[in-house]
Amino acid sequence: MISYHMMDWGPMWWGTWGVFPLIWMLGYWLVFLVIAYLVYRDAESRDMNGLLWALLVVLPWIGILFLIMYLLKRDEIPSRSAESILDERYARGELSRDEYLRMKEDLRRGRG
Repeated sequence: MISYHMMDWGPMWWGTWGVFPLIWMLGYWLVFLVIAYLVYRDAESRDMNGLLWALLVVLPWIGILFLIMYLLKRDEIPSRSAESILDERYARGELSRDEYLRMKEDLRRGRG
């Protein structure tokens, strides 16, 4: 009686199953990498550590738990007041002193 072992047919992923397990595994990793990239961009926009969250999310199986933790923990997008935006524009030199003071006064009066 002749018996065959899966390893007799070539590499483990080639064996009797063909290449489908390899394709599935690559697709699985691709999905996790895309999710990690989206988490990275979202975390960076919320002033959180994007690289840390992306690395935690990309880990197989445990990454799903960290993804759920991230979605529960993430803060709302930080909103900036009109006055802070005006201050930044003045600091970058986009506005002259007169324009800055006029706009700041408009904001205080509620005309902004």
